[in-house]
Amino acid sequence: MDSRTKRQLSSEQLAALARDALGAGVATAEEMSDGFANAVWRLGLDDGRAVVLKVSPPPELEQLTYERDLLRTEAMVYRLAASTGLPLPELLHHSFDDPLIGGDYLILSALDGTPWNHASLPEADDKAMRFELGRLLARLHTISGDGRFGYPQGGLNGPTWRDAFLLMTGAVLDDAIRYGIPLPVTQVEIAKLVHANAEALDEVTRPALVHFDMWPGNVFLTLTGGTPAIQALIDHERAFWGDPLADFVTPTIFGDLFPDDPLLLGYRAGGGEIVLDDQARVRDALYRTYLYLILLVENGPRRYPEEAYGRIRDLASRHLIRSCDFLSH
Repeated sequence: MDSRTKRQLSSEQLAALARDALGAGVATAEEMSDGFANAVWRLGLDDGRAVVLKVSPPPELEQLTYERDLLRTEAMVYRLAASTGLPLPELLHHSFDDPLIGGDYLILSALDGTPWNHASLPEADDKAMRFELGRLLARLHTISGDGRFGYPQGGLNGPTWRDAFLLMTGAVLDDAIRYGIPLPVTQVEIAKLVHANAEALDEVTRPALVHFDMWPGNVFLTLTGGTPAIQALIDHERAFWGDPLADFVTPTIFGDLFPDDPLLLGYRAGGGEIVLDDQARVRDALYRTYLYLILLVENGPRRYPEEAYGRIRDLASRHLIRSCDFLSH
């Protein structure tokens, strides 16, 4: 989707980055449009390799408070996950505050699979992929932090999950005021509901690595050979240290997590532990509230085209009301 946060680079700049990072020239360059924030190109190098270049937004551009040094978080995830066997692209190079562009960038190995949101799978295969994604999330969540909860970069973190999540939610509510974003529920009412239900967050005592953006567009599938398989999980830039349950919100966005969801069954088969009791339902509603707030408020700095964004705004507004209704009872 078009966004003000997507930096434009000339062919000369792309070539200079590739030469500096990988010692190769650029034979072909195609900008990829699926993302919402970072600019992404698929580059064909003159040595035969295909790579993906991700470039951070211009440093002078304002973003949401939590969107600090996102590519540095993504690089951290690749480093931490290297020994887990998770299917990920290979991080070939990264540079922060790079003088060639005045910002951060990553270069990753290119994938030849198909994003799940572009695949049309029979119901049985779709369920099998959800089961496998659950198994992979269980593996991701074995990665633990150093005791702090919240975002790795910036100040939105704390010694407990309750402390961190209240800071995270407060920051996006402050951003709504800063950008003048109309919400279907007032900032004051949302803050009251989050604080009133925050005790449920105290059940989370281990800071697990949470992706928090595991929608089908960030899951690449291999569709050759008869049986589909997950080739790679991508876009780890919005990861934080927190509750594994939060990673079930995006795969069930604008819906609910049911006990018989193959995603949850696969998670348990992979060794993950999720109990959908009353407290878990409260935490789920808190995380959905947070996600729907982000979807509404991020249009402030990004200024999406109305024809592309209108449906997302309507869905996020409707489901934010639903989550707040749940928290109010």
